[in-house]
Amino acid sequence: MSAPIRDARPADAAAMAAILGGWVRATPWMPRLHNEAEDRAFCAGLIEQSEVRVTGEPPLGFLSLSGEEIGSLYVAAPARGQGRGRALLSDAKARRARLSLWTFQANEGARRFYRREGFEEAGRTPGDNAEGLPDIRFTWEAPA
Repeated sequence: MSAPIRDARPADAAAMAAILGGWVRATPWMPRLHNEAEDRAFCAGLIEQSEVRVTGEPPLGFLSLSGEEIGSLYVAAPARGQGRGRALLSDAKARRARLSLWTFQANEGARRFYRREGFEEAGRTPGDNAEGLPDIRFTWEAPA
């Protein structure tokens, strides 16, 4: 994967929302809680309130970061398996000594991905989130 990674711009919110909404619609166990306009507003808010990095032009993947917390990491379906998620995560690791995130227990692909990338499970909840789905906390620390 050689696509550069850059800071997200307000104009990227629509592409980010399409990536997010596409993943939700393609995931059978994921409840659809928001419409397209709400997804765009959410992504615009991410850009305004956190550090968001994108890959591709237009964006084919994005990662949002607030402090040490990864809030979102999504890659468009046609771009998956090309190293874009790994590149975004590596970019975040280069910017922080520690990272943490939540992923849904049902998202086995994400769980495998984060474990491969050196994250360790740090806790679980029965569904203390908007979706009401059980989730897992993962953490990562840079090698000393």
